[in-house]
Amino acid sequence: MSGRERVRHVVELLDEPTPVQEIADRADVSRATADDELQRLQSDDWVTETTVDGTKAYDLNPVRMLFDEVTDLIEAHSRDELESQLADLKAEQEELATEYDVGTLDEFREQLADEELSAAELRERRNVIATWEAINTELGLVKHALQLYDDVVELSSSQTDSPSTLA
Repeated sequence: MSGRERVRHVVELLDEPTPVQEIADRADVSRATADDELQRLQSDDWVTETTVDGTKAYDLNPVRMLFDEVTDLIEAHSRDELESQLADLKAEQEELATEYDVGTLDEFREQLADEELSAAELRERRNVIATWEAINTELGLVKHALQLYDDVVELSSSQTDSPSTLA
């Protein structure tokens, strides 16, 4: 991989705002190369510039990430498959609610403070919370994909069917 490709790879793995020098170090490139590529990624809306302890830093653009994930779902699955995924995820969510006799994730979290639980039970419940959060995230993505499905398919097909009129 080229230095710029390594910078992009490091950026894809960011989970919090990260200073330019740290990105450069992880990508094994000069600070100037990292800064130049990060500015290009910012102009393409892939990252947002921020500061960490007074130092210029970058983070993945969450809006762009959302749209990319939704677009990937639409490209990888038919409407029927997405509807089936939605039903499966909703069933998983309902199973957790039934198993722990709660209506929502918030109610489940409240039980952590209200009940006397052993360390093992607390660890198990933390795992359930992580699972429930993951299901909620997937549910949201699939719902967005279904809402935007026709528009994305139409726009994607019109891109490949006719040349762009924008120059």
